[in-house]
Amino acid sequence: MSNINLKINNMPVSAPEGSTVLEAARIAGFKIPTLCYLKDINEIGACRMCVVEVKGARSLVASCIYPVSEGMEVFTNTPKIRNSRRRTLKLLLSDHDKKCLSCVRSGNCELQALCREYGVKDEHYFQGEELHFDLDTSAPHLVRDNNKCILCRRCSAVCEHVQDVSVIGPNNRGFQTSIGCAFEMGLGETACVNCGQCISVCPTGALYEKDFTDDVLAAIHDPEKFVVVQTAPAVRAALGEEFGFPMGTDVEGKMVAALRRIGFDKVFDTNFSADLTIMEEANELIERIQNGGVLPMITSCSPGWVKYCEHFYPDQIEHLSSCKSPQQMFGAITKTYYAEKFGIDPKKIVCVSVMPCTAKKFELTRDDEDAAGVPDVDISITTRELAVLIRKCGIHFEILPDEPFDDPLGESSGAGVIFGATGGVMEAALRTAVEKITGEELKNLDFVEVRGTKGIKEATYSVGGMDVKVAVASGLKNAKEIMDKVRAGEADYQFIEIMCCEGGCVNGGGQPRVSGQIRNLEDVKALRAKALYENDSKKEHRKSHENPSIKEVYANYLGEPGSEKAHHILHTSYVKRTIN
Repeated sequence: MSNINLKINNMPVSAPEGSTVLEAARIAGFKIPTLCYLKDINEIGACRMCVVEVKGARSLVASCIYPVSEGMEVFTNTPKIRNSRRRTLKLLLSDHDKKCLSCVRSGNCELQALCREYGVKDEHYFQGEELHFDLDTSAPHLVRDNNKCILCRRCSAVCEHVQDVSVIGPNNRGFQTSIGCAFEMGLGETACVNCGQCISVCPTGALYEKDFTDDVLAAIHDPEKFVVVQTAPAVRAALGEEFGFPMGTDVEGKMVAALRRIGFDKVFDTNFSADLTIMEEANELIERIQNGGVLPMITSCSPGWVKYCEHFYPDQIEHLSSCKSPQQMFGAITKTYYAEKFGIDPKKIVCVSVMPCTAKKFELTRDDEDAAGVPDVDISITTRELAVLIRKCGIHFEILPDEPFDDPLGESSGAGVIFGATGGVMEAALRTAVEKITGEELKNLDFVEVRGTKGIKEATYSVGGMDVKVAVASGLKNAKEIMDKVRAGEADYQFIEIMCCEGGCVNGGGQPRVSGQIRNLEDVKALRAKALYENDSKKEHRKSHENPSIKEVYANYLGEPGSEKAHHILHTSYVKRTIN
């Protein structure tokens, strides 16, 4: 591909043919503000914040969609441009709920940051008619506040182009335009899969997860309750961002110390139940392969993916593993095995999960998730909510010591921690399944073919004299590509891993928000996943079946993987849903 030569602010720039002015400016070191733009997802030039002057053009142009040409002369920061951007911000504020102090995005709002940068204050916005909307609280995981929406369409773009769900979009026209669902249905009435990716890309406070931090504190302060907390693998790779640590910093020890200071009776690790999941899932895969069961078997760890399958591929749910997710397995084993071992009434146990995923808020409400006759998990909060909780409790996270998880449900293998990255469940399962099938020790534990952030990965492994073909998909648009093959009978895989969010749980809808400017430049998924693989490499045990606490649970409580008792406690069922 040849390069295009142009000038930006009188500086010569060489940019690849096909680049936009925005991309060329970045090459030259010039920052152009954006609001609606998300690379490869929402390139529509709608917000007009990225306008620039091009010599010879009759008006300002949107740099995010305007292509470079040979000899072009561009200016990115003239008085005319700055006045245009200020005017755009004033227009946005004229129909915006400006209660910034009470907004969940205060201090972390892209609109607020631009107003500060361009000197736009409360008294500067245009006075006129304003629209008023009721909050949409119908979904179990989020709140939509269209009073703070700026119609950037990032949310609808990610729902359509990344997740292939398309339950939200612009309704009405002109000044009456608002983002919502068809026929003005509540989000909870649609086929929304609760993934929260719309929250992650929203630049303002128009979308936010339902906050259960007060419920957590109420349980902790109830002397009748025994409150335990479990933390998902991906949380430790992202929580530090909320407190100024570089992206991809593993803050496991400080996270444990913070949770202990918040007041939980026990601080446990979802990695333990990830190992438990592998024991059951690997056993289920082997049984299906050896006994003519339904293949390919597809992972069931991601509740957003499971709900998507129930809505859009209800005829294919028999391919899903019957294993509960690690979140639910943890709650189930806590309220059965752990409760019995330590003589605690399961009804007095409050199991709190900290997840990178907003769909977990829905998952704990599903049927067949109550092994002890009470809900397996009581409260699920996101990584962002944990940061809120830490601040509420006045904890100085940055200076905390590194502390270990409590035993026995805090011990895990490296296989458990990589669950947070796309391909991690597959790799963890293979580490155990290969040894179970061959009866031989696996020397090379790194199945690099299924690693990385590529949307779809395929590999074939020779195991015990037979070829096992596997596939990994993350992001529901990629899942659709795989599932269309399964439905058509064209998928000759034995095992498929599907994660709802691109890159896996490290990029979940409950992780710390990343601004559009950073999201467009950095591979957030890869940076966070790197922390998990480094954690795995340092573990004493890197296979789920070598975890001593897992061995103890099976030897003294569950029996064998797939036993009747294990199936009752650790497995679940699915339902066929309609598409609204």
